[in-house]
Amino acid sequence: MLRLWRWYQNCLAVHPLKTQVISSGVIWGFGEIAAQSVTHLTVVNKKTTKEDNKELHINWRRVATTSLFGMAFVGPVGHFWYEGLDRFLKTKLQYQPKSMRFVATKVALDGIIFGPLDLFVFFTYMGFASGKTIKQVKEDVKRDFLPALILEGGIWPIVQVANFRFVPVRYQLLYVNSFCLLDSCFLSWLEQQQDAAWKQMFKNLSLKEHKNKES
Repeated sequence: MLRLWRWYQNCLAVHPLKTQVISSGVIWGFGEIAAQSVTHLTVVNKKTTKEDNKELHINWRRVATTSLFGMAFVGPVGHFWYEGLDRFLKTKLQYQPKSMRFVATKVALDGIIFGPLDLFVFFTYMGFASGKTIKQVKEDVKRDFLPALILEGGIWPIVQVANFRFVPVRYQLLYVNSFCLLDSCFLSWLEQQQDAAWKQMFKNLSLKEHKNKES
């Protein structure tokens, strides 16, 4: 394990962007496999007969699609985002690194900008990649975006506080990607739930807020 870590450090030092891109793709691919496993177990537990309890068959096309999202978006965008955010706060705003204001501002900007963008791109990309129309993708985003944003909004700020406070900036995307193994699993599972009853709660809440604003 130590040898693997040293090898990663060397790759990151020599080819930082390429290393972030490849590692993001691998992690998101594993997350998709985990998501399909969780979804399969959920379906199996709802079945009442043994004939319905089919074996798990991994959808490798979907795994490749999700892995490509990690490589094409999370890796490069995350690399420049964390490097740029750190540089902006240090040079432009001249915040003291690791200070409470420094960490709090990073967490806030990450949650306001990168978090929603990541969710929007994920659901949009997965919709088009599965062959859906623009109208269908819009409906999927409306259905999945708000539940994901609310549920993740209660977890990621805690994760990022530790990240921005203790982790060197060159390893921050790796730290995030380690949690993205669970996050990609959650997002893929969420996207596969389609019109689950619990999602309707968020949809109805959004509609009520929209009506209140109109009135």
